[in-house]
Amino acid sequence: MNKLRVSALRARREMDVDKRAELSELICDRVVRSRIFFASKAIACYLPTADEVDTRSIIETGWRANKRIFVPVLRKHGKMLFRELGHRTSLIRNQFGVWEPTEGALIQPRQLDVAITPTVAFDENNNRIGMGGGYFDRCFAYLRLRRLWFRPKLVGVAFDCQKVEKISPNPWDIPLYRVFSDAQ
Repeated sequence: MNKLRVSALRARREMDVDKRAELSELICDRVVRSRIFFASKAIACYLPTADEVDTRSIIETGWRANKRIFVPVLRKHGKMLFRELGHRTSLIRNQFGVWEPTEGALIQPRQLDVAITPTVAFDENNNRIGMGGGYFDRCFAYLRLRRLWFRPKLVGVAFDCQKVEKISPNPWDIPLYRVFSDAQ
C-alpha cells in the first residue's frame, strides 16, 4: 500500500500548477452539479494543501446555495471532528500544516449528508488510500458495518493520475461512495 501511496503522491506533485488548477475546477464542477451535492444540506469538505484537488469552489458554491460547510479538525489520539466554516472563520495550521477553523459549531459525523475526502490514490472499486493517519477511517468506522449507505456519503476527489489498478483494502478501511476525478 505504501508503494501505491508514494507513486500517487508523486504523480500528483509532478502535475503542472496551471493544469492542476484547471483540473481542480473541472472536478469541483462535477461535484457541485451532482445529485449528491444538490441533495445535501450539511457538507464536510477538506481545506486543500498545495497539490491536492483545490476544493475551495465547492465550499464557495455550498455557501451560495445556503448549505452548511464543515471542515475536519484533528485531535489527539487520531480523533477527527468537523467544525462549521463560515466566510470570516479564523484558521490556524494544525500539526500536519493543514488549515483548521478556530471557532464554529461542531457536528457529529452521522449528521453530515456528504463528506468530501482527500484522496491520495483510488481504484475502480472506490477503495481509497489517504495520507496514512487513518483519521477518516476511524471517524466513519460505523459505516463499515452497514449494508446500505446512510450518512454521510463519503466522496473522494482526485486527479485521474492518482487512479491505480487495484487497492487491497485493510479490514478497517472504509470504501468511498463515489470518486470524482477529471476522467469521471
